[in-house]
Amino acid sequence: LSQDTPWGLWMGFDVVTGVALAGGAYVITFVVYVMGVDKYHGIVRATVLNGLLAYCFYGAALLFDLGRPWNAPNPYIGNSFGFSSVLFLICWHFLLYMVAEFVEFSPVIAEWLHLEKAKRVLKKLTLGTVILGITLSILHQSGLGALFLMAKPKIHPLWWSEFIPILFFVSSIYAGLAMIIIEGTISHRVFSRLIPEKHHQHFDGIVFGLAKGAAITMFVYYFFKALLFIHDGQWDLVNDGWGLWYLVEVIGFVLVPALMFAFGFKHRSLRIIKIAAVMALLGIILNRMNVSVISFNWYADVHYFPTWQEFVVTLMVIFSELWVFRWFVTRMPVFSAEH
Repeated sequence: LSQDTPWGLWMGFDVVTGVALAGGAYVITFVVYVMGVDKYHGIVRATVLNGLLAYCFYGAALLFDLGRPWNAPNPYIGNSFGFSSVLFLICWHFLLYMVAEFVEFSPVIAEWLHLEKAKRVLKKLTLGTVILGITLSILHQSGLGALFLMAKPKIHPLWWSEFIPILFFVSSIYAGLAMIIIEGTISHRVFSRLIPEKHHQHFDGIVFGLAKGAAITMFVYYFFKALLFIHDGQWDLVNDGWGLWYLVEVIGFVLVPALMFAFGFKHRSLRIIKIAAVMALLGIILNRMNVSVISFNWYADVHYFPTWQEFVVTLMVIFSELWVFRWFVTRMPVFSAEH
């Protein structure tokens, strides 16, 4: 990393991409607690835990990226950045949302410790905390996109837009839904003995509902992308390698999985839905990496490529999160109240 390439894999994947993949927590809590759809109540605890750990670990990954971790409090106090900085807002949104997610998950801890009074009090805080968490999520998901508004000269025109905050927010919705499908599928195999039989029976119906939501959101996202492409008259930009790479992302990993989600929901095909979920996640990773790393300084003679140490640290963060997730679900009543 250098002054010309100030951020790389740790910022582009661990933070910008990781936060989008953790979007399932605010989507599911909104559906269950605000819209009152009890059908998805069985996956709330695991989804919130996954979101909380993702924010904690991907936020901690920034300490590697900074190089001077003792400067981490600067954005929170407005030092050198100012209170009107996008980074100031994002940092506070991150911190407050992690607190909100901890409060949402805290009844599980109270139940594990047999603190019935604390559990009742914490449950009463759930709805207010969920509303606060949803608000903070909308703000920081779009705020991450707003970070790139000031980088217009450095990002390829196909990936830069003044509406990139909206695109980041909408894409985080279906990224979270796709992540829940994959995470739930794996959990129902790995932790099958911890999950009640009735939850196993209802899981297929939950997947179909998530697929419907993902399909609708992906079509909305694709409509926005197509509208911006046509409005800005970017036809000439798809005649080279960058244009082909853009079409691979938008058509191959947005439109195609959206159609697969819709087809799988209509024809009740779990296999197609799960393949679509994997493709949707790959599409999110590709989009966020294109914006933050690949198409960043696209005109430069020498392009950034992560070192093997950056890959190792990134894998360390991911596998550490999985290990801690496993520690929680094997000890606490995450999947079942009768744990």
